[in-house]
Amino acid sequence: MPQKFDRSAEDLGNAIHFEHVNVQVPDQRLAALFYVAGLGLTRDPYLMVSDTNMWINVGRSQFHLPSGRPQVLRGHIGLVIAGREALLARLSSVAKKLEGTAFAFAEHNDHVAAICPWGNRLRCYEPDAARFGRIALGIPYVEFDVPVGSAAGICAFYPEIMGMPASLLDGDGRVAAVQTGRDQHLLFRETDRPQGDYDGHHVQMYITDFSGPYKKLLARELISREDNQYQYRFCDIVELDSGRHLFTVEHEVRSATHPMFMRPMVNRNPGINNRNYAFGHDEASWAMGPDQYEG
Repeated sequence: MPQKFDRSAEDLGNAIHFEHVNVQVPDQRLAALFYVAGLGLTRDPYLMVSDTNMWINVGRSQFHLPSGRPQVLRGHIGLVIAGREALLARLSSVAKKLEGTAFAFAEHNDHVAAICPWGNRLRCYEPDAARFGRIALGIPYVEFDVPVGSAAGICAFYPEIMGMPASLLDGDGRVAAVQTGRDQHLLFRETDRPQGDYDGHHVQMYITDFSGPYKKLLARELISREDNQYQYRFCDIVELDSGRHLFTVEHEVRSATHPMFMRPMVNRNPGINNRNYAFGHDEASWAMGPDQYEG
């Protein structure tokens, strides 16, 4: 008999790529120490190269770090970064220069937890195709802490308004898992811990049906900003029936026709320096090689 395939396993829904997390930082030098020297990521060499903003490449995704009052995401950001021992060594190397800030890091069973100088929390994992897809470097998820009782409403909002598949999971708190690209998710985990006020940070994704969600958001008066032909924003996630507010985080929504959709991003090999330099090893691949996964 011919082999049968589950074609639905390859469905993405409306969102086809999660690109960046944007948080303001008050000191570009300290940001470079943490994100570039410590985590081993790469400053975008083409855009935002002055001292007022810095774009940091993480595989095919980015951090955007404009200068300003520090912003802290209520939750944490998941990263895939190969080489735990090298990562720990890099974080140790910047520790003294980051004294007096919120910087910290610690080893856990399946990840290295790191805190940026202003309190943003990250979890850095080794590549794992079964868990995060076939990436060696990237942002597979962003997790938000949300009020108890809000996950079900959030899980209903995204498929209906944005056309993004979502699942309601139970485990360590109830979680709404929203698909934002291939092996990429926004996670909304319920917690009874008090949360700070929303401070303006944002996340950005590309979608294929650009006008459909726009019309639905506009009808509910949820569009917060009209950027240009290819981009709009909304902030509030609401309960579909009642309109009750559930959570706030700015979404920068871009069309797949946006001029910067899937532009090439340079990712350096952080293991290369002037003392061990070897031709052909300057750049790191964001993708796993064929020997790193089955299939």
